[in-house]
Amino acid sequence: MQSVKMYTTAVCPYCIRAKQILKAKGVADIDEVRVDLHPQERYKMMEMTGRRTVPQIFIGETHVGGCDDLVALDHRGGLDPLLKG
Repeated sequence: MQSVKMYTTAVCPYCIRAKQILKAKGVADIDEVRVDLHPQERYKMMEMTGRRTVPQIFIGETHVGGCDDLVALDHRGGLDPLLKG
């Protein structure tokens, strides 16, 4: 199983939904980076992704994007193979 890193905030419904989807896929451990608690991490996230919104999800070295991107990837059948590496 690939590592999963997610940039989040405490009260983000899209972050919560993305975590639910990943846990349903068997992801037990998500490296969660809270940009509301660590603002410097938001700048790092923005440099890497070009996006300001959360969640920003990385599976292994692949930037998946946000929650809608995660859902779309799953609907295309691409999430399971990416998670398996």
